[in-house]
Amino acid sequence: MSERPFPGRLLGVDHGLRIIGLAVCDPTGLIARPLCLLRRTSRRADFAAIARIIAEQSAVAAVIGLPLSPPHVAAHTQADTVRLWASRLAAAIPVPVYLWNERHSSQEAADLLAEAGHSQPERVDAVAAAVILQSFLDALRDEGVPWPEPVAPAGEERA
Repeated sequence: MSERPFPGRLLGVDHGLRIIGLAVCDPTGLIARPLCLLRRTSRRADFAAIARIIAEQSAVAAVIGLPLSPPHVAAHTQADTVRLWASRLAAAIPVPVYLWNERHSSQEAADLLAEAGHSQPERVDAVAAAVILQSFLDALRDEGVPWPEPVAPAGEERA
């Protein structure tokens, strides 16, 4: 039984309130790399910029880092904010959107930069996006984790 070929480039997203970090992987899904920072202005402008980058990079999906909340938290969390933003993004771009655990991605990004002997930039968001995306790729390839369900676009109910 032959394995299905990897579908192509993915865009990794590290969601932030002021900055969005973006990363891409190669078309075979082997290596993720930081791409750029997107300074947020408005939802419409942010989503248009992400759609433009998806087109420029020929990305076939977006993977958004999801911060995990402690169990039994009743208050609105950052994870809730990211889920809502992801559903709105899914309605605004022409590719599927997936959520992936981003636990410790910013710290891992800072550690990777230090290990490589690079001075830490003011923002590590694009490197954090690459860490999130690489974690997703590694789980699919090395751990046999199946693709998660795509995020339902805002305004659409899951069947």
